[in-house]
Amino acid sequence: MSSPGPGHGDAARRQVGPPGDTLRRGDRGGAVVEIRSALGALGLLDNPDEHLTTGKQVALDFFDDDLDHAVRAFQQRRGLLVDGIVGEATYRALREASYRLGARTLAHQFGAPMYGDDVATLQSRLQDLGFYTALVDGYFGLQTHNGLMSYQREYGLAPDGICGPETLRSLYFLGSRVTGGSLHAIREEEHVRVSGPRLSGKRIIIDPGRGGSDRGLIMPGPEGPMSEADILWDLASRLEGRMTAIGMDTFLSRPVNHSPGDAERAATANTVGADLMISLRFERQPSPAASGVSSFYFGSAHGSVSTIGRNLADFIQREVVARTGLRDCRAHGRTWDLLRLTRMPTVQVDVGYITNPHDQSKLVTRECRDAVAEGILAAVKRLYLLGKNDRPTGTFTFAELLAHEQSVEQGRPA
Repeated sequence: MSSPGPGHGDAARRQVGPPGDTLRRGDRGGAVVEIRSALGALGLLDNPDEHLTTGKQVALDFFDDDLDHAVRAFQQRRGLLVDGIVGEATYRALREASYRLGARTLAHQFGAPMYGDDVATLQSRLQDLGFYTALVDGYFGLQTHNGLMSYQREYGLAPDGICGPETLRSLYFLGSRVTGGSLHAIREEEHVRVSGPRLSGKRIIIDPGRGGSDRGLIMPGPEGPMSEADILWDLASRLEGRMTAIGMDTFLSRPVNHSPGDAERAATANTVGADLMISLRFERQPSPAASGVSSFYFGSAHGSVSTIGRNLADFIQREVVARTGLRDCRAHGRTWDLLRLTRMPTVQVDVGYITNPHDQSKLVTRECRDAVAEGILAAVKRLYLLGKNDRPTGTFTFAELLAHEQSVEQGRPA
């Protein structure tokens, strides 16, 4: 079995543009050529060699309309913000999409974790064979390492957790003969079922966005100027208070004076061992016309979905929209770090567009934030009820939730 060495890691491959730069329609340069090449390899752009036979003139270093359309199609396929701008997230997704299983040796590396479509393919094959039960997220972490070692041990290979030539040959041989469903989805759903309808004792991590010196937009409020960070912290505190009162174990992802990155927030949630994570954010757009609430769960282009995350996102959408009158921008699958690095179902709720006057006027009021907090709590309750003793959307009050918890505890019908 070969071990990772020079030529196998990300550094050995051509980078799709320099990190930190952004490219958009009208730009020129060598990075544009690389982006065009990467999208062509994915079948989203014509191969430059084909232009020789058609006579079509294409300036390979120019970000034209065709390249803009291809970038948007790629962003849509990968669950990214569809804006036609190649920034850090799109650069990274292009790089990950360029890897095919077998092109490099895969292994768990603490200092420089491996990401890519080749990792996702490996996870899918291990999942089909029953050795991997987590999300197919393209991240080679400890769960992938342990699953690969279990497979190697079972099939008489050296259990080193390295996906080299021997392991690949055995996977290709078995992969064409064995397929299966999503063990991760089964495990998530079973965990919710066996945990029962009571909310008491369940561990929830609440993640208010921004924080520390990152205050976001400052706006007038009923009691003076307020920042995005202030509103999100207040909303998280209101949700935490209701959950604690009902008997749930709640944790905040950050202190008030700190603004960690999404990977650090995910690591905090994993350390706590939460049952669910709910992240609270605001959306913003240059156009003040953009408005509404939306929720996001893990869902990848590889077909891997957090089913419990999706169910919870749907419940949150319906409850918050019914209680606040905010526009319904629906629930969507995404592959953002916060969603794919957490080991529990995670939902990010973009509570509204803070750049929209109507949304902003609602969100600065305590009444709206109370309604959002109660809506999210009701959504979590409905998730664990599994359709039994449920209520119509928007009608579960906090008093009813408390009464239901007490009746379940005492063994009486709700």
